[in-house]
Amino acid sequence: MVAPGARSDIATLLDTLDPAAGLVERHVWLIALLDWIRGHNDGADAAVGRVELLLDVLDARPATTEKLQVWWRALLHTVDGSTLLSDYGFASRNAFVSEFVERLHHKLLPATPETSDASELFGLVLDGEHDAQWLAVLPEPTLRRLAALLGTPAVGQHAALRPQLTHWQSTLLDAMRFCTSQISAAGFSPEIRLRMSVPARDASPFHHLSADLDAVCDAWLAGEDTHAAVQQFRTRLDACRHAAASVYTHLEAHGISVDLVFRLRQLRERVLRVRALLDCLMDDDGHRASARLVSHLASVSQEQRSIGALVASNSSLLAAKVAERSSETGEHYITRTRAEYREMLGNAAGGGALTALTTLMKFGLMAFGLSAFWMGMWSGVVYAASFVLIQLMHYTLATKQPAMTAPAMAAKLKDISDDTALAAFVDEVTHLVRSQVAAVLGNVTMVFPAVIALSLAMQYTLGQPMISEDKAHYVLHSLTLLGPCLLFAAFTGVLLFACSIIAGWVENWFVLHRLDSAIRYNPRITAWLGTARADRWAHFMRNNVSGLAASISLGFMLGLVPPILAFLGVGLDARHVTLSTGQLGAACASLGWDVVKLPAFWWAAASIPLIGVLNLSVSFYLAFRVALRAHNVSGVGRTRIQGAVFARLRQAPLSFFWPAREPAA
Repeated sequence: MVAPGARSDIATLLDTLDPAAGLVERHVWLIALLDWIRGHNDGADAAVGRVELLLDVLDARPATTEKLQVWWRALLHTVDGSTLLSDYGFASRNAFVSEFVERLHHKLLPATPETSDASELFGLVLDGEHDAQWLAVLPEPTLRRLAALLGTPAVGQHAALRPQLTHWQSTLLDAMRFCTSQISAAGFSPEIRLRMSVPARDASPFHHLSADLDAVCDAWLAGEDTHAAVQQFRTRLDACRHAAASVYTHLEAHGISVDLVFRLRQLRERVLRVRALLDCLMDDDGHRASARLVSHLASVSQEQRSIGALVASNSSLLAAKVAERSSETGEHYITRTRAEYREMLGNAAGGGALTALTTLMKFGLMAFGLSAFWMGMWSGVVYAASFVLIQLMHYTLATKQPAMTAPAMAAKLKDISDDTALAAFVDEVTHLVRSQVAAVLGNVTMVFPAVIALSLAMQYTLGQPMISEDKAHYVLHSLTLLGPCLLFAAFTGVLLFACSIIAGWVENWFVLHRLDSAIRYNPRITAWLGTARADRWAHFMRNNVSGLAASISLGFMLGLVPPILAFLGVGLDARHVTLSTGQLGAACASLGWDVVKLPAFWWAAASIPLIGVLNLSVSFYLAFRVALRAHNVSGVGRTRIQGAVFARLRQAPLSFFWPAREPAA
């Protein structure tokens, strides 16, 4: 429904139209016209009604129509629409910081209509959030009237080859050439060409793409039958897209490059853009394809302004980069049989015993009276060294599991619509939860008595326990359930997730640059280490680089992040379930049997299982979300996953805590 005053408003606006106006005045008037069509964002139907009202008013005013057509021809001759159609929405490079700053500038700084860049003008004219909607629903009769009003004869080389060629058609031809050249350039780049599959590289679809486009354009300009040429060109475009897609197989095996994934996505989008341009040229008597194209460009305009869309796009690239590597590592942490479950308990018990030594060294550092930063720094060294030792001895630290195992589980969700695949995934959830329960039980049940034993040994040999009574009371106070302990535990889950991201990135970097091959075969390295030792080092680093990166990064984050945040005025601390249990054991050894009479002890003891739950659940949730994004699992798919897991929990709750007996051989 068009507002009653709309006719007088458009009449007034048309009266100000000046065909002889300068560049800026033309652009300002066009912006004002689209503002009138848009109205107050009161829906697509209202905007369509205003477009039809504009056409009706122009039909009643032939002189104004002639002025508008002269004005429109002047506008078209000062901006290059072919670059808009071919390149709008495509970034020149994948640089998050520069793109973020540019979008921030667009949000905070005003843009000027004094421009001859069609892309800049398009962003100024169609800047409404609903522009794409009303452009997409313009009726075909209205589109025909707009085409008759704005149709302008073409000039230049194409006009001499085909009579009655319009400016729009000439622009489409140029845009297809520009976009096709970009596709060919991307396909010829060594980063993509060398990673294609051998059949795709031998087929060389990119070599013939420009020739196929020339055949289409020559046949169309000559007025000949274009069916065979168009079909050949479409087939070649699909072949180029499939050849580029074969690069992903190489990336999965040899590491993912964010820049390369970005280029592949751009190549795919350019192929789709060329197909859209071809539809506009060949099959658009009703101008429906042209309306869809302009609507798509309007939606791209909105996306280019969105900082949230930029973050989502780059997080998707990051997810693709780290999820595959983490999923490969995470398989080692999932137990499926009773034998594996018992092995996990034993490995976790070993990890708990070593963490008792970590607790001793951490309290030993406190005796030096270091400043907050250096205390955090050396605590990080102690933690990192301890975690690395746990890994090298093939023991287990429980809280490193979830962030690694989540991508391994999400990798199994290739087809979420398949009930069999979904049931297999729920089986993996039960295996994972059992594995985590075993790891936490092994860590906690071993670290607590081990710390008490160490403290008693110190009391017997040195005459004093691991910590004084004052420090013991402070430990109970810091772990009490009545304080911010659970908030700190959730924050520690974020740190655990961050260490998995770092581990996935480092392993991907290691694999992408083929450093294991360099260690194994580089002449200088083999001359220094010897061939056999270099081979052993290459094998060791390939198998352990992710775990080493996770252990070292987690250690330093647990030690350094809290003092750095304290310096910034953010009072967040780390609460790691195994380390907290060890500290509680030291406090109990210092206070003796009387500790059980203290309410503070029971409040601290009650917090331990909740710390473990938050450490595990927060890190797993964040890692699982990243993995789902990497595998493009939709919101509907996530709902199905959640429903299936809860159904299994109701039907067989014990399966989440103890493995079922294996069938007899």
